[in-house]
Amino acid sequence: MRGVPSKSFDSRMAAFTLVELLLVVAIVAVLATIAVPSYSSYVDRGKVTQAEGDIVQIEVAMAQYVADNGSLPGALSNLNNVPLVDPWGNPYQYLNLGSRGAMGHARKDRSLVPINSDYDLYSMGKDGQSSPPLTASVSKDDVVRGRNGDFVGPGADF
Repeated sequence: MRGVPSKSFDSRMAAFTLVELLLVVAIVAVLATIAVPSYSSYVDRGKVTQAEGDIVQIEVAMAQYVADNGSLPGALSNLNNVPLVDPWGNPYQYLNLGSRGAMGHARKDRSLVPINSDYDLYSMGKDGQSSPPLTASVSKDDVVRGRNGDFVGPGADF
């Protein structure tokens, strides 16, 4: 039986070496390092898009409320069938700019001019923090309504 391989020889040829296994683990780690941030970015873009859609939905309900009642609501909870919480789990922020003292708290552009004249409506974004000027670092990820509804998007893009 000179030309027949032994049983131990077959099992050694069929198994992976430690170096081969480490190489596979390294390749998987590199792929994960590339894929995880891409996936996270994709999820964040989806949440921004959802917040933009929610804000437009709230705008429509707001217009209906004004048509029915002749004035803006005191709170978003007065509106029917609108999302009150953004995709990050924070409540949407609403400020009626016609109420007393509200203009001092209005969202402002880079020239510190209010971005709306009727009401402010925005999500505080991923970090859950905000400041009236859109140029503030905590406001750049906010999803805002601007130009009385002509703009809905990230504060950094306004």
